[in-house]
Amino acid sequence: MFIAIGYLVVLFSVFGGYVLSGGSLGPLWQPTELLIIGGAGVGAFIAANNRKAMMGVLRSASRLKRSTKYNKATYVELMVLLYTLLTKSKREGMKGIENDIEDPQNSPMFQKHPKIMADPMLLNFICDYMRMMVGGGNINPHELDELMLHEIEELEHELSLSADAFNKVADAMPAFGIVAAVMGVVKALTIADATPQQMGEMIAHALVGTFLGILLAYGFFNPLATKIERQVAESEKALQCIRMTILASLHGYQPQVAVEFGRKALHMDERPTSMELEEILRESKKTGTA
Repeated sequence: MFIAIGYLVVLFSVFGGYVLSGGSLGPLWQPTELLIIGGAGVGAFIAANNRKAMMGVLRSASRLKRSTKYNKATYVELMVLLYTLLTKSKREGMKGIENDIEDPQNSPMFQKHPKIMADPMLLNFICDYMRMMVGGGNINPHELDELMLHEIEELEHELSLSADAFNKVADAMPAFGIVAAVMGVVKALTIADATPQQMGEMIAHALVGTFLGILLAYGFFNPLATKIERQVAESEKALQCIRMTILASLHGYQPQVAVEFGRKALHMDERPTSMELEEILRESKKTGTA
């Protein structure tokens, strides 16, 4: 939503200011310039990436769509689920949560947390490492931490493919705009019998290419890439919360203290306070969520 609002503000400011200064929008409508710039950008993207990278961009787009919903409520639900799992494992042993993590879709414990169930990335991360804790016996916390950090790094790399692709396209847009402008100037200069007025119009049309290239780069593609980078950071924070909670549990801390470690990994403006989390966990016990 905010990216759409931002785009509208860019368009209104640029074209609205141009009209208010006495300019006419007619000369700016140059579909052939858009074809040159846009087609060159798409072609460069295809040439710069293999099939694996292009499919990665599409996959990361679907994953990042879910990360727009990461907020305080989502993080609270995540911490309540982790607390529930760790509490049950302390009470019944690690084998007590085996059925839950092997089949979370049919687990009453997981079904009480629909936001986590709807996010395969978070769900798989939790189940994978809880499963290792169940089957690994006295697993080495340091080795498990290294594995979690490696997976988070790989996920970050995969999710950042879209941002990297849009950044590179944005870098190329001004240059493609210059290409379109130069081609327009060449066309104008090849018409030997053109009047000064006609020549001026053709040169103006050619310069629209430079304008469009710069506008697309800094008004559209760069902001989109930055937006994606912010969403990648949100996804990473959620995974770091899980990581810190699991590590604290492996080091022998009680579930409520372990969840407090995970809380500290979140952004300050989105994480509940220590007292809020304590109250939420207390209420979850009463309502049966935990």
